[in-house]
Amino acid sequence: MAAPMELSCWGGDWGLPSLHPESLTVMAYAKFSGAPLTVNTINNSWRTPKGDIPVLISEDIVISQPAKILNFLRKQKYNADYELSAKQGADTLAYIALLEEKLLPALLHTFWVEAENYCSVTKPWFASRIPFPLSLYLPGKMSREALNRILLTKGGPPLYSLSEVEAQIYRDAKECLNLLSKRLGTSQFFFGNTPTTLDAFVFGFLAPVYKVCFPRVQLQEHLKQLPNLCRFCDDILTCYFRLTISGHSPSGQDTADANLQKLTQLVNKESNLIEKMDDNLRKSPQHPPRKLTTLKLAAGGEESPLNRLSP
Repeated sequence: MAAPMELSCWGGDWGLPSLHPESLTVMAYAKFSGAPLTVNTINNSWRTPKGDIPVLISEDIVISQPAKILNFLRKQKYNADYELSAKQGADTLAYIALLEEKLLPALLHTFWVEAENYCSVTKPWFASRIPFPLSLYLPGKMSREALNRILLTKGGPPLYSLSEVEAQIYRDAKECLNLLSKRLGTSQFFFGNTPTTLDAFVFGFLAPVYKVCFPRVQLQEHLKQLPNLCRFCDDILTCYFRLTISGHSPSGQDTADANLQKLTQLVNKESNLIEKMDDNLRKSPQHPPRKLTTLKLAAGGEESPLNRLSP
């Protein structure tokens, strides 16, 4: 029997199972290959054994970084690339390198460096999920690390100012998106009708840019001009994560039905209780008959018992 495997990663929002590109990449590959991962959402990287996210734990083995996690899954015979030719395998490595060199800096800038996006979306989102007092420190630390990574890879001559670096990384990112769109064409996935490692990496990088609602959407606007890449992300969310284009799981309807059933049961119970109280009062000799008010939903500042029911 295979050892259980647990993946620790950041949580999701905006219809995504995770907002973290590396976590999304591993989660998508696990879906493509059929790897039985137990996903554990964590709220800060210090809770992982190596301080990295995502991290895969299998018995006493701890692995971080998407490429190493995917290699481990392949060794466990969960291989999404077994039908690829040697040339397609080489193309996979080349396109992954392209993503990391051309698209990742713009992705980091969009989330962590662009001031309006960081202050209104990224920082509040992560801070709300990180326990105090780490919520005051970790988002800023992650922002500084993102900026340092951008400057380390893109800040050399002839790009001396941050504005020049920003302009260049967005030019590179748009060029990368155009190349990906041309390579995908009208196919469902990058190597035909079956998703592979390359599809997992592209999805992990594109889906956050595509779905997260930012005030500054330079990269998102360009991505939405490439409908085949948008369709690619939507198809993976729908087919492998059972999420619709609007970001809701089909099981959400079951949850709504269950909540409605709970509400109905509660109303019926309280109605029955009121009827019994009314009967008892009518039969009681020391109390004249009187009409009880029927149960109503709360209005204004009054609180109904229904409002206290967990959704």
